[in-house]
Parts: sequence; structure tokens; C-alpha cells
Amino acid sequence: MQGYHGEYMRKGSRLTTYILIALAGGIILGFILNISYLNIENTRLTAASARISELDQALNNIRDTASAQFLQLSSEREAQLKVREEALKAANKKVEPFSLMGDVFIRMIKMIVAPLVFFTLVVGVAKLGDIKAVGRIGGKTLLWFLSASLVSLVLGMILVNLFKPGIAMHLPLPAEGAITGIGKATLTLRDFLYHVFPASVIDAMAKNEILQIVVFSLFFGIATAAIGEPGEKIIKAFDAIAHVILKITGYVMNFAPLAVFGAMTAVISTQGIGILKTYSLFLTEFYLGLLILWLVLIGAGSLFIKKRIFRLLKHIKEPVLLAFSASSSEAAFPKTMLELERFGCRDKIVSFVLPLGYSFNLDGSMMYMTFASLFIAQSYGIHLDFGTQISMLLVLMLTSKGIAGVPRASLVVIAGTLATFNIPEAGLALLLGIDPLLDMGRSATNVVGNSIATAVVSKLEGELT
Repeated sequence: MQGYHGEYMRKGSRLTTYILIALAGGIILGFILNISYLNIENTRLTAASARISELDQALNNIRDTASAQFLQLSSEREAQLKVREEALKAANKKVEPFSLMGDVFIRMIKMIVAPLVFFTLVVGVAKLGDIKAVGRIGGKTLLWFLSASLVSLVLGMILVNLFKPGIAMHLPLPAEGAITGIGKATLTLRDFLYHVFPASVIDAMAKNEILQIVVFSLFFGIATAAIGEPGEKIIKAFDAIAHVILKITGYVMNFAPLAVFGAMTAVISTQGIGILKTYSLFLTEFYLGLLILWLVLIGAGSLFIKKRIFRLLKHIKEPVLLAFSASSSEAAFPKTMLELERFGCRDKIVSFVLPLGYSFNLDGSMMYMTFASLFIAQSYGIHLDFGTQISMLLVLMLTSKGIAGVPRASLVVIAGTLATFNIPEAGLALLLGIDPLLDMGRSATNVVGNSIATAVVSKLEGELT
């Protein structure tokens, strides 16, 4: 894929500049819209949220749930919930033109990801030559992924116990059965295996189920290498198709600054600066945690690729910025692949390791899940001993694998984990308001983690030029 890189290098620095300008412009315009254009909706939203909080405290102090006072307050709470929902809908409707910019861009990226993963992974596996090579490289890759995931989870657990961001909340336990609006990820072997192995590869591609596409691609690539000379024709054709898809990626990436501008304008205009003040402690401590995780990952990577780790970070700055701005590590997938090859990783290693990373190595998301779960427990004054926290960590380790294709995947996994440990699922409402801001950091971290993993595996295989 080297032929594509010359053109890409010329455009890279300009695109980064445009994205940064769009990011700043979106924040400024979003702030202006928040205090002027959405003033009425935000006033209603703030008043309704404050009243709901008061009613929740009052309801928790009433023992007799059949009393007239309890029923009256419950009725008022339902009315305030509707007011809040209507205000949110009205605000989202007003900024819809801006959010559409980001949404359309993400859709264009998603139309590329499934075929790009399939064709590049098949070519990568076939070029590895035999099933022994696939097993050797796969073993090293998964060992790194599991180690990085464990480090991310443990670091999240240590930091949330050190900072204790939820202690200051002092929230009463919510009413039983409170609705969060988020599904749960169940921890069953059957569901996990069904999620791994596709019943139909066409259906997997239609739904962008990356893990299922990876499984089919591994079988297809091994079989292509096994049939000898006829397989060479398939490899050549698939390699050409991958080049075409990367060319399409170049066209799509031209819209990135516009998408970043729209996405940031929509987030800031609806969330406002107030949400930053309200959750400033949690946001600050979480981003500090991500910074520490970056240092740990960079330190681990430098043990293998030495000082070249800094050159790697320079190469991936644009996909990291894109993932941060768009709140999607998937949006940065094609560009990350190109930058890793430019850095010196062989295309067959990149095509093999990077797609696996999007199912097994979401370091930012892993850290967020322990951080958020324990934050919710602290907010309700629920003490979890060390053994329980370790059990929670292991549950998160298992339930998070292969769920990357689910919308708001981290929240889905957290919901299931909270239920397992009898922590009120309604606590997720504490995070819904700032989840877009948290998603930006964890998406960027996912890109950094997968890039370092790919470079390290390339070095271990002697394929880092």
C-alpha cells in the first residue's frame, strides 16, 4: 500500500491543522449557541433536573409507598421527567443540522470499515503463509492485548480508590426499578460465543460486527494460503480492492474537519459549560487517569521499540485527534492503518493485529468501566471490599470482549456489571450527561493502545522496518 502514502503524506499535516481549527471553532460556536439559541430549553432542563433531584430525596424519606403523599410526589416526578425529556428533544432538534455533520461522517467511515477489515485481514493472514505463523503472531498479539486490558482495569480501580470522586455526591439510594434507558450485557457463555462466531458473514458485515468479520477473515485467509497457486490470484485481487478502499478513505477523510466542527458544536451547545463545572472533579480525575495510562502504555512500548515510540506518537497524532473529536475510535481505523504502515510496520502485521485490537484491546474503555462502576458505588455510599472489586474487574474483563460494535458499549457493559454486584443501575444517569465528553478521551486512548500493540508485535516478529 506504499503507493498511496506519498499523496497521503502531503495532505496529512494540512488535514490535522484543519481539524484543530474545526475543533476550536465548534467549541466556540457551541458555547455561543448554548447561552443564546438554546437558552429556553436549557432553563427548562436545569429546573426539571433540580426538581427531580429534590423529589427523589423526598420519596426516599417516605416509608409508606401507598400513602397519598408518596403517590402525589411520584406523579409530579413523572411529570418532571416528561418536561426534561421534551426539553432535551427540543434542544437536540435545534442543533440537528450540526449533529448530522458528525453522524453522516461516521456513517461514511462505517461503510468502509467492514470491507477494509475483511480484505486487508485476508491478505495479511494469507501472506503470513501458514497456520503456524498465524498462531504464533496471534498468540503474541492476544498476550499483549490481555496484559494491556488488565493493566487498564487495575489502574482504573487504583485511581478511583485513590481519588474517591463519588464520595462527595452523597446520593440516597434510588427507588427500586428506576429506569436508566440502557440495556445490560449479560455474562453468559452462550451469548459470548454467539457474538464471536457469525451465523452469516453478510449479516456480520451489514451490522459492522468487527469480531465476527475477524473470525471469518481468519478462516478465509488460512484457506487461501492453503490452496497454493489459485490462492495467489485471490491475494492479488484482494490487495487491489484494499487499495481502492483506502483511496475511498482519502475521499471520506476530506470531510473530517466539517464533521468535527458539527460534532463539537452539537455537544457543547446541548451540554454547555455547566456540565463541565458540575462534574469537573470526575472529568479531571478521569482524564488524569487516561494520561497515566498513556504513560504506562508508552513506557511498555518503549521497552520493545526504544526511542522510536516517539516517532510512532508523531505518526498517529492525526488519527488520535480524529478519534477524540468524533468520539469514535472506529472513525480513526483507516487512517491509523495507513499511519502504522508509514511508521514501518509491515502491511501483513497491521492487517492482522489492528482489526483484532478493535475487539480485544480497547484500553481507554476498559479503564473507564472500572472507574465508572466504582464511582457509582461511591456516590451511593456502597462499600466494596478488595475481593469484590477484583471480582468486578474480572467480570468486566470478560463481558467487554467483542462488544465494541454495540452503541454506547461501555455503558451497556457497566449496566450488566452493576446488576451483578447489586449496585443501583439508576446510577448510570449520573454519567449520561457527560458520557460524550468521556467518550472522547477513551476513544483517543483506544487508538494509542492499538497502535502501540501493532508496533510491538511488528518488532517481535522482526517486521518493523
